[in-house]
Amino acid sequence: MLISRAVRAAIIGAGWIAEEHAAILRRLDSVELAAVCDIDETRARALAGEAPAYTDWRELVERESPDCVFVCTPPLLHREPTVEALARGIHVYLEKPIARGLDDARSIVDAAERAKAVCAVGYQWRAVEVLDDLRRALEGQELGLLIGIGTGPTKSRSWFLDRAQGGGNMLERASHGIDLERAVGGEVVAVQATAGSVPLAQSAGERGDIEDAATIALRFANGAVGSTTIAWTRDGLPGKYSLDVLGSESSLHLELDPEFTLTGVSRGQTIDARSTQHPIERGVERFLEAAAAADPARVFCTPRDAAGTLATVVACEQALVDGRTVPVESL
Repeated sequence: MLISRAVRAAIIGAGWIAEEHAAILRRLDSVELAAVCDIDETRARALAGEAPAYTDWRELVERESPDCVFVCTPPLLHREPTVEALARGIHVYLEKPIARGLDDARSIVDAAERAKAVCAVGYQWRAVEVLDDLRRALEGQELGLLIGIGTGPTKSRSWFLDRAQGGGNMLERASHGIDLERAVGGEVVAVQATAGSVPLAQSAGERGDIEDAATIALRFANGAVGSTTIAWTRDGLPGKYSLDVLGSESSLHLELDPEFTLTGVSRGQTIDARSTQHPIERGVERFLEAAAAADPARVFCTPRDAAGTLATVVACEQALVDGRTVPVESL
C-alpha cells in the first residue's frame, strides 16, 4: 500500500551498522524512528533517543506496529524476526548476510515470496550508482574475468570472531565482494578457496577461530572466472575495496568505498563515472520506495539474490576445509 504519512521504522539490534541506519532514517523527512530493540537495554536506549527502547523484539512489534523494521542482529538471529515481521505484513530491511546457514535463508526467502510486504537485504554495493554505468559498458560483450579486493580494518565483535555464529571474514566481509561479482557476472557454479595463517588484525588477547586473510576463486555459469581477496587489517591502516572487470572489448575498474567511481575503456571509449550518493543511503531509500509502491522486485538485493550469495559462501567454507573445488548448491 502507499503510505502518505511518515513511515514508522523500527530497528532490531543496536550495533554499529544500526547506528548507520538510524542516522540515515533521521535525515529523511518521510520517516520516523519509532523504536529500537537490543538485548542490551542501555545500548537500545542510547540509539533510540526519544523513541521507545525494548529488549524483546516481539514486544516491540506487538506494541509499536511499525511499518518497517531494520533487522541488524547477528546473522544467526536473522530468521525469526524477519519471518515474523513479513508474516505480519511489515516491510523488512535485513542486514547482510541473509542468514548464517542455508536452512534459515530458505525460510526467509519463502516468507518473503509469500508475503505482501517488501524485503531487501543490505548488500550495499548493489546500490552503487556507477554499477549501472558498468553494466551499460559491458552490454553485448562476453565477460572474461572479475578481480575483487577487500582489505582493511573492521570493528571486532564477539560473534564475528566465532565462525559458527558469524562466519568470520568469509561471510561478513568476503560475501560483499562475492555478491558484487554475482551482480555483474551472474551465477557462480563452483569455487576454490585458501586462507592464510598470519594474524593480521587478531591479537593474542582477542583471537577467534577465523582467518584474517583469504583468497577465493569463482567459476561462473557463463564461463567467466573471478577472484575475491579479503584481509582484516589493524586499525589505522588504509583499506582497499575495488572490482576490476575484463570483457571481450573492455577493461573497467570500479573503485569502491569511499570513492565509488568507474574508470576504464570499453569499445575504444574512455569511461569516467562518479557516484553522487553513498550506496547504503541509496539502498535504504530504494527499500522505502519499494515498500511504498508494494513492489518487492524494486529493491537492489532481494532475499533470493542474497541466498545465492550465501550458497556461494557456504561452498567457499567447504573449500577451505577440503582444499578442493566445491560446487555451489542451487536453491
